This record gives sequence, C-alpha cells and structure tokens, in this order.
Amino acid sequence: SQALMPRPCWLCGRPLGRRVEQHHPVPRSRGGRTTVPVHPVCHRTIHALFSNAELARLSPEALRAAAPMQRFLSWIATNRLIFTHQRPARGWIGKNPGNHAE
Repeated sequence: SQALMPRPCWLCGRPLGRRVEQHHPVPRSRGGRTTVPVHPVCHRTIHALFSNAELARLSPEALRAAAPMQRFLSWIATNRLIFTHQRPARGWIGKNPGNHAE
C-alpha cells in the first residue's frame, strides 16, 4: 500500500527516515513559501554548495545537474548513511566523494 511507503527525499529520491527537514526551493529571503521534504544531510549539502541567490535562479533539475551536486548525488546513491547526520561527511565537497559512510 502506498500509505506504508516512506516519502522520497526531494533532492536524492531515497526514502526519508525519522528525521526530515523542510527545504525552501526558492529561499524565503527571495520570496519562497513552498517547502519540500529532504534528509538533513541533503539539506546541509544544498546550502553548502549554493547561495540563496543561486538557489533562487536554479530549477530543481538544474540544481541536481550542477557538477558539485552530481558528485554528492552519486556518493549518496552508493553509500549507506544514517540520515540523521547534522552535516555532510568531511572531505567530499568539491572533491572525489570517496566512501565516508559513518
């Protein structure tokens, strides 16, 4: 039944866990009101990689297609994570992600 299926993360598409954060695709400072559910690690990554001005201009597709985000999405797709991380694992931003599962 679909009622039992966990919602997917707006960014990575993986099932959401117990901790869910709400992300404004268009930042509140730029007039955004709509929120989408994301893993904490995905939320931290969005804001680590892009300024609010950039986020206001990027479509969801362009955000996911950006090279730094592609590295993160490839990394998260192949690593088991505990989705309660407060911030992305050190060492992957702007680099080869490696295997930083904790």
